[in-house]
Amino acid sequence: MLSVAEAFARVLATARPLPPETVSLPQAAGRVLAETLVADRDFPPFSRVAMDGIAVRHAAWAGGQMEFPIEYVQYAGAPARPLQNPQAAIEVMTGAVLPPGTDVVVRYEDILLANERATIQIPPPATPGANVHRQAADRRAGDVLLPVGTSLGPAELAVAATVGAAELAVARPARLAVVSTGDELVGVHETPLPHQIRRSNAYALQALFTQAGAEVSLFHLPDAPAELRDGLSTILGAGFDAVVLSGAVSKGRADHLPGLLRELGVVEIFHEVNQRPGKPLWFGARAGGPVVFGLPGNPVSTFLTACRYVRPWLRACQQPAGTAEAGAATEVPAPAVLTVDIQFKPRLAHFVPVRLTVDPAGRRLATPLRVGGSGDLMGLVGATAVLELPPEPALFPAGSVWPAWAL
Repeated sequence: MLSVAEAFARVLATARPLPPETVSLPQAAGRVLAETLVADRDFPPFSRVAMDGIAVRHAAWAGGQMEFPIEYVQYAGAPARPLQNPQAAIEVMTGAVLPPGTDVVVRYEDILLANERATIQIPPPATPGANVHRQAADRRAGDVLLPVGTSLGPAELAVAATVGAAELAVARPARLAVVSTGDELVGVHETPLPHQIRRSNAYALQALFTQAGAEVSLFHLPDAPAELRDGLSTILGAGFDAVVLSGAVSKGRADHLPGLLRELGVVEIFHEVNQRPGKPLWFGARAGGPVVFGLPGNPVSTFLTACRYVRPWLRACQQPAGTAEAGAATEVPAPAVLTVDIQFKPRLAHFVPVRLTVDPAGRRLATPLRVGGSGDLMGLVGATAVLELPPEPALFPAGSVWPAWAL
């Protein structure tokens, strides 16, 4: 039986960068950049006043002059006007061009201003440049500002806007089909019979994958082999990048999916992983078509295996070609300190839903939640990560450190 690491490597080996598409700047939020953005001019493009006050020549101030007549006011957005009298000052506003002939700004808080004259109340600095954001101090024209593969958040979109990128090339979102199976499941708006339950796994998976940037379509198929086969055939040929199935991948009489997938040309890459929950995990790929994840149907198993395998695959696919991360996991677990002893005797990797907190020393603490087995949907409520424990040892003491995957 495959280890978690071996199964994960086989999953990531199928990840391929998705083609780029061009979207408007506002639509690029949360997407991954597929082009390089360079500075079209210096950052800042001029020596910029950083504080409201007066601009003077440092040499005059350092030479002992403390009182300066005001020539005019330089506002932000107005063309620069030079200082005419080297012993005078120009009143300046934050964001304005530093007037030519001046090289230092004195804040309003440090002057007395009356009758169009400014009297400086503090000694001069040793060198020019105080309260001035010098031209090209941040970046020079032609410098790379955002490389391919950058995740576009608020700061990155602001940078794109300032270089005039009204449209951006970004990685196309992955298209996923989430398929629940089982005659025991009914729709969320339906009243279940005593032997039925409402569908829930599909909505958890849809939320998880949508948060990771995918476009998700939901389907439900019955257990009847003929209907299941027809439905799968249609979904597999519908242009999805991945098909994520929930349920019917174990070894019960109604677990038809592995055999049907083989009939439909999906090549099995692995079936069963040395882990709990989620041991029956199935994974395969269809030539010229999607990869297929067959997740166990119990809610905890479904969700944790989706976090551990599907989401990293999804993010790897959404890294553009040519980036260092392309085809590799773009999320990694962070270490966390176990707060209580855990005993787990089966020689299986163990996924434990935990709530992460931070202690006064800055350590990430992982507190296991009470989960009544892989069918306990409520056991996931409040979980912020899943702790991954190896098959050995049987006792994991409080204070030991293990990788935690964010939920």
